[in-house]
Amino acid sequence: MDLGLAGRVFVLTGASRGLGFATAQALVADGARVVVSSRDRDRVDEAVAELGGDAHAAGAALDLADPATPRELADLAVERFGRLDGALISVGGPTPGTAAEMSDEQWRDAFETVFLGSVRAARTFASRMPEGGAVALVLSTSARAPIAGLGLSNGLRPGLAGVVKDMADEYGARNVRFLSLLPGRVMTDRNRELFEATGDPTAAAAEAAAAIPLGRLGEPAEFGRVAAFVLSPAASYLSGVMVPVDGGAMRSL
Repeated sequence: MDLGLAGRVFVLTGASRGLGFATAQALVADGARVVVSSRDRDRVDEAVAELGGDAHAAGAALDLADPATPRELADLAVERFGRLDGALISVGGPTPGTAAEMSDEQWRDAFETVFLGSVRAARTFASRMPEGGAVALVLSTSARAPIAGLGLSNGLRPGLAGVVKDMADEYGARNVRFLSLLPGRVMTDRNRELFEATGDPTAAAAEAAAAIPLGRLGEPAEFGRVAAFVLSPAASYLSGVMVPVDGGAMRSL
């Protein structure tokens, strides 16, 4: 199936590695061009090189908590590739710990980056897109059900899912789509860190895999292909929904 991605341009935040980078790979493989960003300049440069260099990708070392970042990324997309058709908004997972043990400062920092940074980016990118554009936020299965030990995520991700639904209503009149992606246990650096924190990462990974109906952890490329599809014109009637990419782990309908 032709996803209709050839010649289209996408901005991806938090995309120098992990789920964002896997999505960039899937988009470029189908003919799109991408602007990838993260806070680490070296990783951004490495990502651009792995994506095929300047003909296929541009990179920027920026922090999503900075109010100027979304505008700079949209400008870069237009300057380098002439247009902006879609965006994947991903931020690093907030500090692990229960909601009660997180300090006010930790809550504020997470809100500025995970919540407000994502909302600001979503509205900025959408305002620069033509009809047929799409914005997807990488959330977590915690948007539907709390995950033990991830209180900040449990508090912020459901709110972002509500924002996505609200923006899908508002921007739908311009035929710009909004979606939430809910990754489960995918083997990214973030999940490796969580497994390491248990003291026995091998046992923790095995336990997590046993709780997934498919019986294994996901690979970033499996998420990337789903993300590329929902951002593509092939998914043109998909908007305002949460799409789990979790191997069937969530038990809700």
